[in-house]
Amino acid sequence: MPVYEYECSPCLVIYQVLQGINDEPLQTCQRCSGSVRRVMSAANLNTRNYSSPTEAKYAKMSHTEEMAREKELQRNYETVWLPPQVKHDPWDHDH
Repeated sequence: MPVYEYECSPCLVIYQVLQGINDEPLQTCQRCSGSVRRVMSAANLNTRNYSSPTEAKYAKMSHTEEMAREKELQRNYETVWLPPQVKHDPWDHDH
């Protein structure tokens, strides 16, 4: 399943949501209940056979450059991971 990102401008929050292609998109902010908009994200392409997307993202950066970039990205927006919704209750058994 792809990870979609939604932006709430008033709260300065980016929500990352694991959703199926046919799932309903996120409509409201979890904090302020305002509307959110889907943000276009760069695809995670592994063209050089890196062991992880993080390794590929920072392959040509020093540790200092890496930390400075992440600090700049996190200055304005907070990133929040929203787990997928539970579609059934695992404790609900038919007896």
